[in-house]
Amino acid sequence: MYRYDTYDQTLVDERVAQFRDQMRRYLEGKISDEEFLPLRVQNGLYVQRYAPMLRIAIPYGMLASYQLRKLGEIAARYDRGYGHFTTRTNLQLNWPKLEDVPDILADLASVQMHAIQTSGNDIRNTTTDQFSGIAGDEDVDPRPWCELIRQWSTFHPEFAYLPRKFKIAVTGAEEDRAAIQVHDVGLRFWRNEDGDVRVKVLAGGGLGRTPMIGAVMCEDLPWQHLLTYLEAILRVYNQYGRRDNKFKARIKILVKALGIDEFRRRTEAEWAHLKDGPQTLTDEAISAVADHFVEPPRRDVAEEAIQDYARLRGENRAFARFVTNNVTDHKVPGYKAVTLSLKRPDHSPGDVTSEDMAAVADLADEFGYGELRVTHEQNLVLTDVPVDRMEELWQRLETLGMANPTVGTLADLICCPGGDYCSLANAKSIPVAQEIQQRFEDLDFLYDLGPLELNISGCMNACGHHHVGHIGILGVDKKGEEYYQISLGGSQGNESSLGKILGPSFYREDVTNVIDKLLKVYVGERTPDETFLDTYRRIGLKPFKEHVYA
Repeated sequence: MYRYDTYDQTLVDERVAQFRDQMRRYLEGKISDEEFLPLRVQNGLYVQRYAPMLRIAIPYGMLASYQLRKLGEIAARYDRGYGHFTTRTNLQLNWPKLEDVPDILADLASVQMHAIQTSGNDIRNTTTDQFSGIAGDEDVDPRPWCELIRQWSTFHPEFAYLPRKFKIAVTGAEEDRAAIQVHDVGLRFWRNEDGDVRVKVLAGGGLGRTPMIGAVMCEDLPWQHLLTYLEAILRVYNQYGRRDNKFKARIKILVKALGIDEFRRRTEAEWAHLKDGPQTLTDEAISAVADHFVEPPRRDVAEEAIQDYARLRGENRAFARFVTNNVTDHKVPGYKAVTLSLKRPDHSPGDVTSEDMAAVADLADEFGYGELRVTHEQNLVLTDVPVDRMEELWQRLETLGMANPTVGTLADLICCPGGDYCSLANAKSIPVAQEIQQRFEDLDFLYDLGPLELNISGCMNACGHHHVGHIGILGVDKKGEEYYQISLGGSQGNESSLGKILGPSFYREDVTNVIDKLLKVYVGERTPDETFLDTYRRIGLKPFKEHVYA
């Protein structure tokens, strides 16, 4: 993992001191609410429905065990004993006191963490594949490139006040697990026939009020020009993006209005002033960052142990279920990545208690090398588990209640905090998620359905990514009452698509029954080995709509 150098640490420490003084003056009445707003949002501090909310950055989803342990301590000391992992791989505290926030930031700085640029109209936390560096289908490890983007974008003086927030996603694998097509900028690193690194650049994607799939800006950008090309895109957006209407201020609206060809022309005209300039990357610059991402000292796993693991999987049905759904192949023989589900009916999706954070941090030290990942599906990943210890890990997770063998199933739904917390929400998300989990908890039924992504958002901001769920649920307000709109056919990944609205919205008490009807159509119409998304794409929206509204 990347570790701060003296420049990083000094920058973060000075920001803590600066914000502590700003908070003091605000609480003393020397700074107005209006003056304090841009200061707090640049430090991840929101004013939510019932209390402040602090969003903590987890750059490209990587966590050290000691950092997760510290997050648990902070949640216990300054909040209500839990945190919420978001679809941007950050952690949110929903109940901190305003006067405690500077102390929280100081505690974060002690373990090389911060809340900088987790809100505001700036470049947000860059996200990537949760299996980066260990995936077998990876052409290029995206982590060093994500770190370069972090260093370039943090406190970038030209982009501190963009027309709207700006999000970048990066992948280096054949399978897109970072949803690069629905981000303001998506980057796909690959190698040409000579083994040289190239970058496919997409722009203009995004969800929210006007969802769009990103368009290709450049198919084969040489890696040396990554930052200068990004700078050119941001400059064009900063100059021409709308500032008169926040609902039309995202880069996707500008790309749509200009057309991708004209947007590309303007970007390349701007790039002509930057190309081969001081921000052009060199081998030395890449090596300096890549050296931080060293391979852990993995021991060899005996072939006999690998065979024993396969045998146990065949003999123990419960263990086999866990492995099938929660365990992912690793590029190193004898090792696996293990996804820990944070989706339990007694917890809000993505929530984890202080006690569980400490326990998972211990597991990362004991069964791996002190490293974890946060996924945009709101789960956690242990990256380097030897198969000869998999059964022991599984048993430990069972005692913690975190061995739910449901990753990738209907029960592994994505859900924003919704109206229970967020002041922007039109409706509650968490109760709907819990009702669905309770209704469809039978494992045999979940496995029979196969891969199925259900995403829930409490408003059009789409923090729950409902547009790209195979089944998407959106909370809407109708004259003060909560209703829910259903969409079908969304997808993230290599073949990203936006869901289509099923029809008129539903009362909350009807949502679970509607989901049941949709699933019955799928089960009745599917062919062997066909997934929900396959069936939808073959038969279309009409059969689902007819059955639900019959």
